[in-house]
Amino acid sequence: MPAFLPILKSWPRERVLEGLDDVNADDVRRCMNKRRLRIEDMLCLLSPVASELLENLAQRAHGEHLRHFGRAVNFFTPLYISDHCTNQCRYCGFNARNKQQRHHLSSEEIVLETEAIVQSGLSHVLLLTGDARHLSSPAYIAGAADAIRHLVASICVEVYAMTQEEYALLLAHGVDGMTMFQETYNRDLYANLHPAGPKRDFAFRLEAPGRAAAAGMRSIGIGALLGLDDWRCDAFYTALHAHWLQSIWPAVECSVSVPRIRPSGSRFTDIRPVADQDMAQYISALRCIMPRLGITVSTRENAKLRDNLLPLGVSRMSAGVSTAVGTRANGHSGNGQFQIADTRSVKELSDDLARMGYQAVLKDWEDPGPPLPQPAQGNGYVRHA
Repeated sequence: MPAFLPILKSWPRERVLEGLDDVNADDVRRCMNKRRLRIEDMLCLLSPVASELLENLAQRAHGEHLRHFGRAVNFFTPLYISDHCTNQCRYCGFNARNKQQRHHLSSEEIVLETEAIVQSGLSHVLLLTGDARHLSSPAYIAGAADAIRHLVASICVEVYAMTQEEYALLLAHGVDGMTMFQETYNRDLYANLHPAGPKRDFAFRLEAPGRAAAAGMRSIGIGALLGLDDWRCDAFYTALHAHWLQSIWPAVECSVSVPRIRPSGSRFTDIRPVADQDMAQYISALRCIMPRLGITVSTRENAKLRDNLLPLGVSRMSAGVSTAVGTRANGHSGNGQFQIADTRSVKELSDDLARMGYQAVLKDWEDPGPPLPQPAQGNGYVRHA
């Protein structure tokens, strides 16, 4: 299977930092005037100099976004089904060393949570667990998908890194997409942030999206947690990763999330600042470099900022979010993985976007189920009653 790690190694941090610094205003203007941009141009668009020409960059990004996505915004919501974890990620509220009440939902409880989600109008669900294979095994996650696949249009997962065979198992049980945050592409920093647990294996996590694509997943989402390292470096490496995935698996829907670190039970404080303007520059650069790329902004960001970022290239938003396990319908309480900033309901978010001229898309995919039987005679085309 193709591997991304050699591509990452061909762009050492020193090369990226030099590329970001070796840019002037004329370089940025020439870059934005190109009809087609290359992945190397991402360094120019992410540079400190480009931030001074953000309005020009934003205008091009807005035009690209309208051409390829129009004014539609796809909604999804996370469904946390277990917060037991064996990792000790320094920045995460689910850190195994945190002393807190934890929950692990049964199939019946997962169905109740999903029914509450469906009542809000949502139909695309992202299943999340901590990294505790003895509880949240691939078979458990597959069983969760089986229990709710008749209720929703699409099920994706954001769980620990799996093998290609395990992703194929999930696919067979109704999971059609996955999201995997590398957190940071700085390998030395990654080791420091993940002192213990299976997630410490940088390379195995890095190649997980490729394994999922090779297994047949319809959609792949990646991202870095902005604020752990220099945001420009992680933004470039994320774009490089997405570009590679698109080139190797062109039929897969690839998307990038742009999450900033938020307060959590970890009390992590070693945060590199990422300003609102930096978020705007990152999203605009992504949209210009990869016009067909999905771009997700979650409820980590407040309502005003999410609304302002939308025209720059955002195609997906989370809505009706809870980052704790079993709080929608099962009466559980406990610490969420992180604090959310946009607390609008699905209807409130839909109404706000409508006032801006955008359409909330609550369903854009339907699992067709098993194939129809082949007709005994005819031209081979599907016949409609």
